[in-house]
Amino acid sequence: MNWQQLISNKRLGQEDHHPERHDDRSEFKRDYDRLIFSAPFRRMQNKTQVFPLPGSVFVHNRLTHSLEVASVGMSLGNDVARVLKERHPELAGTLFEEIGTIVSTACLAHDMGNPPFGHSGEKAIQAFFREGKGMVLRDKLRPEFWEDLVHFEGNANTFRLLAHRFHGRREGGFVMTYSTLASIVKYPHSSRCAGHKGKFGFFCFEEPYYQRIAADLGLRRLSADGEPLRCARHPLVYLVEAADDICYEIMDIEDAHKLRILSFDETVELLLGFFDEDARRHIHRRIEEEQITDDNEKVVYMRACAIGRLESECARAFVDNEGAILGGTFEGCLIDHVDPSVRDAYRHCSEVSFQRIYNSKPVLDVELSGYKIMETLMGALMEAAVNPATYHSEQLRKRFSNQYDINSDDFETRVMAVVDFISGMTDVFALDIYQKIQGISLPIV
Repeated sequence: MNWQQLISNKRLGQEDHHPERHDDRSEFKRDYDRLIFSAPFRRMQNKTQVFPLPGSVFVHNRLTHSLEVASVGMSLGNDVARVLKERHPELAGTLFEEIGTIVSTACLAHDMGNPPFGHSGEKAIQAFFREGKGMVLRDKLRPEFWEDLVHFEGNANTFRLLAHRFHGRREGGFVMTYSTLASIVKYPHSSRCAGHKGKFGFFCFEEPYYQRIAADLGLRRLSADGEPLRCARHPLVYLVEAADDICYEIMDIEDAHKLRILSFDETVELLLGFFDEDARRHIHRRIEEEQITDDNEKVVYMRACAIGRLESECARAFVDNEGAILGGTFEGCLIDHVDPSVRDAYRHCSEVSFQRIYNSKPVLDVELSGYKIMETLMGALMEAAVNPATYHSEQLRKRFSNQYDINSDDFETRVMAVVDFISGMTDVFALDIYQKIQGISLPIV
């Protein structure tokens, strides 16, 4: 793979049409602006990141997380571009210089396809088809579509949201640039290659779109002709992944301290674990010089230092492994290739997070409740797709927005419309619809 081909401002759905522009924004900056001002992006404000929403203490939701990931992604992209331009002078003055904007935009979008209630929402959709009422639909659907459903994945749903021609929307969905779309696809293969982890990058409906993008950008194909599509990642995916990894791990620790799941001393030990003794003393000295006395503000300062260290290490790892990344042979994530002391500190944070945060009572409670809500919504609304002629189905279908083609004559389109509708809900809206379907909430006139 080569950078000149990998960075393209060609737009999905506008390949043969180049509209007149009236400002000096780059095409990648236009991608960024389209996401920031879109309804799916705003809806992430009311989607759970890890901890329940809302609460008396403000913690991260999907929106604030995505904004922070985008900030780190911009830094990663710019740092990598600066070094690689010195290594490859021919890249100066080309679209390659904008990889910071591309990575930042992909970071904004990376969680847009996630359903309500965090990962429990994903699990509920998968389980509905794999072991729930949806099992009866298997023989009515194409095998490849069935694999999409039983492995339902927020990453694949993000690509669908941005690339699919929904009811009433032109081909290409958001009409994003090829490079931005490719940078979002963390698992560039179909659900038939998902394996035991169940990860994949695009639904069968959008596979032709991804195939078109991959061919144009020269993404290395890893599968033979006749086999399910599987490609090497676009190199910028590694930077998007690193920005996400850095933010969710470090910011979850800060949130856990605010919620008193982790003590101040435990939090300090985790955040300063990325530094040697001299650096730790320097950080403590700076905190004293800045006259920071509040524990929460001390944590904020140390968190910023930890993120800065991880960002610089990941940028270095990308540059050091450029050849393997472009060759499609790079293994693991960038954090696996940073300085061993930094990598070990990150893994220690991950272990503590799993034991103390992700299995904490507030997190488990929202997952249990969210799973039940999603299970109920899937059952009721899928019935409206399967048996559309009944009175109750007619009433339920009226709750769907016009963009979801729930009244299509094609059965698979109606099934996917249900998944699209539910996965696009906020936590609050999903709870509201659940209560109304269950008859435990009535509008007060």
